[in-house]
Amino acid sequence: MESLGNISVDLYAKQKGSWPQKGRHILAQFNDDTVVVYQAFCPAIAEYAVKHQRFGGPQFSFSRMSWIKPNFLWMMYRCGWASKTNQQRVLAVRITRQGFHTILANAYTVEFQKSQDINTADILVRLQWDPDHTPTYEKEERRAIQLGLKNEILKQYATEWVVEINDITDFVHQQHTVLKEYGLEKLYVPVERVYPVTDRNISRQIGLEKSD
Repeated sequence: MESLGNISVDLYAKQKGSWPQKGRHILAQFNDDTVVVYQAFCPAIAEYAVKHQRFGGPQFSFSRMSWIKPNFLWMMYRCGWASKTNQQRVLAVRITRQGFHTILANAYTVEFQKSQDINTADILVRLQWDPDHTPTYEKEERRAIQLGLKNEILKQYATEWVVEINDITDFVHQQHTVLKEYGLEKLYVPVERVYPVTDRNISRQIGLEKSD
């Protein structure tokens, strides 16, 4: 196992066998106090965030929904390994576990929302479970979570819950080159494991798969 600043990394080939093969699971890097989530932005937003260790500045909008992804490879699929317009810079955002717990506590599947008659306008966190993907974009049976934050939850995430923001774009480009030239066996990615949601109500409302 190696490290990228405070982010632990290891071979993809070594890790993939320990991940669930199907179902809805939150894969993330975490410790007792913090969780790492990923976002991709244009250079101006990323530079402000790294410099100030919080989100803001003239190009970051608190009136728009902002999506976070705890799964590194899902972020790579969405941003094309930092190649897409306005997603050229990838940030690893370490936030408090209490903050992440609050985010999950305010997220609902569509089915749960309907069963509880929750108004969409009142939802502060939008939840999506999408097919996870391999580093070369093949679909997995496993589902990956992404969480869209707005209003007060977004403000708290952006300014209060941040512990550390690192720009990992160079690592992303380096590993994408490794992937293209040497294949999956040589690829390093952040170390991730199934994140435990111990609150049964939260687990039920976000549609989480039970872990063995």
